[in-house]
Amino acid sequence: MPTSAPPPSNYPTRSEDLIGRLNSVLTPYETKLKTLRELKNQIIGNRTKKLAFLKLGAVPSVVSILSSAVAENGGGSNLEFNEPVIIQSAAVIGSFACGLDAGVKAVLDAGAFPLLFGLISHPNEKVVDASARSLKMIYQSKLAPKYDFLVEKNMDFLLSLLNSKNENVTGLGGSIITHSCHTSIEQETLSEAGVIKMLINLLRGSLIQRDASLESLGAIIKENPGVISKFMGPENGRALNVVTELMKDRYPRTRLLACMCLIHIRNASLRYLQDAGIKTKLILILFELIDDPGQVGDEAPFALSSLIAEKEDLQKIAFDSNIVDKLCNHLEKGSFQAKRLQGIFLALADLCSKLEFCRDRFLSLKAFNFLTNVLTHDSPEVRAAACICLKNISRSVKNLSAGHFMNETVITPLVRLLQDTCTSVLIAALGAISNIVVDFTVHKSKFIHCGGVKQLVQLSKSMDSTIRVNAVWALKNLMFLVNSMCKEEILLELSPSMLISLICDPETSVQEQALALVRNLVDGPMDSVEYVFAEEGLLLNAIGRQLQSASKVEVLIQGMYVLSNVASGNELHKEAVMNQLFPPAGSDMQTILIKFLQSTDSRLRTASVWALVNLTLTSPGANIRVMKLQSAGIVCQLKNMVNDPCLDVKVIK
Repeated sequence: MPTSAPPPSNYPTRSEDLIGRLNSVLTPYETKLKTLRELKNQIIGNRTKKLAFLKLGAVPSVVSILSSAVAENGGGSNLEFNEPVIIQSAAVIGSFACGLDAGVKAVLDAGAFPLLFGLISHPNEKVVDASARSLKMIYQSKLAPKYDFLVEKNMDFLLSLLNSKNENVTGLGGSIITHSCHTSIEQETLSEAGVIKMLINLLRGSLIQRDASLESLGAIIKENPGVISKFMGPENGRALNVVTELMKDRYPRTRLLACMCLIHIRNASLRYLQDAGIKTKLILILFELIDDPGQVGDEAPFALSSLIAEKEDLQKIAFDSNIVDKLCNHLEKGSFQAKRLQGIFLALADLCSKLEFCRDRFLSLKAFNFLTNVLTHDSPEVRAAACICLKNISRSVKNLSAGHFMNETVITPLVRLLQDTCTSVLIAALGAISNIVVDFTVHKSKFIHCGGVKQLVQLSKSMDSTIRVNAVWALKNLMFLVNSMCKEEILLELSPSMLISLICDPETSVQEQALALVRNLVDGPMDSVEYVFAEEGLLLNAIGRQLQSASKVEVLIQGMYVLSNVASGNELHKEAVMNQLFPPAGSDMQTILIKFLQSTDSRLRTASVWALVNLTLTSPGANIRVMKLQSAGIVCQLKNMVNDPCLDVKVIK
């Protein structure tokens, strides 16, 4: 059967033909209007089509048509076609911007933004409506220009938007606030201009107005107790009651936004929303919203996480409401979009951050297997969230000592994540490893044999200080209460010169963790102390130099505990410590011990006294050291500390 030949390669496609009709000066207005409608219908909700038309330069073509139509409309000519063309052009621009940053960029680059803003004051209500809708789409993107509320004319324009009778125009006002209000100055400026009262009044309006008002109220009150007190004040009537009622609204997004408003109030000031009933309702409503198939279901677990983070009382209420079981059951239902999965794991992480019975419950469920599986998920956000959840679950001393986490199912994927290209995943994985390797001696060799130490040492050389400090933290915990054989295996990868480099790192937080690592290294049997004397004592000398020069008290504390551990050794070890604390005669260095004993930080005083105790315990050279301490004024200082306010210092003395 004969078939038709394919069109030649230079023959325009249907899409190219459509753009050609828009660009042609010969195309009549009626045809351009019809073509704009055709383009709009093709791209609505179709990301692939949007991207294809963006490549063909559709947005500049549409903006050019809009600009010409606005100019002609202003001159009063051809109104019958100009206004419909303006409406359709604005609608097409909004469709390109909806949910696609590439579309927003093209719209902004083509100069549509000022054109659309200018049309908000157009006499034709349909033109105003279409322009407001498109601008709202643009303001949903982070690429949208920031609105400056501190400029008086801008504030006047915003107030005019919020006073409009058009719901899309008032919604645009709310979108501008949500997108651009980030600083306390901006929040207070909006509050003083009466914006809060206007938004509260809009809570009784249409669905669009309610949602826009709730979202923008959240932006204005977030983390600002002063603005919240005004929101809760008598001048705003029963605003809290209105928001609380909207938690029961029929529309899921309205319920979510109302919950988020209440969460902002609760997080900024504990004196509000003390009622256990409201707390329980918030938790249950947010959990129910996770079932929503759309964006609301993706955002709900993040809101739940924000509500319960660092709050034991709310975590207890959530546990009593079976939220641990319910979230775990959600995980077993099947696959989710990455964002929702991330949110669920973050919520579980917060639930398990403080309460042991929450951790026990999680570990008793099948969800733990799911957690270890998603450590290899395609999404870096999900991998990071799973690591954070694992970190909080592994805070349990009971479960650590039982060896629940030191097995290949957990350790192998975690060690692989130490080579992840995403920084947030690396840091989250290091956090989980730091907890897991505290595990008690028997199981630590499993981590070492998986190549974990090599990866941690490599990361301790990272240019990113956050990665360095977390890598050293993990090494410190791995070294905690470890046997001599494991210490030797760790030191095959971690040389004395590497330790010296970390102790002298430019970041004080790295210095602190490196000294704590050495503190754990020299803790234990007598032969452990010998590690700091490797390479002619260069490591011990580096510690001494840090004690002389460091200003951060935490660095000094860890350094003194290292010396305290070394001083628990033999006579040679004790004398080496004395040499670090009391420089040779003629040296321009002064003894630091008096300064440490007089510190306002009780932890540094405690560490210093421990070092003195170990130096003066009965041994052949103890009397000589005591005499040296006396001549340096140390004994006199200790007598002055008899009534030290810190019980630890008094008990040691």
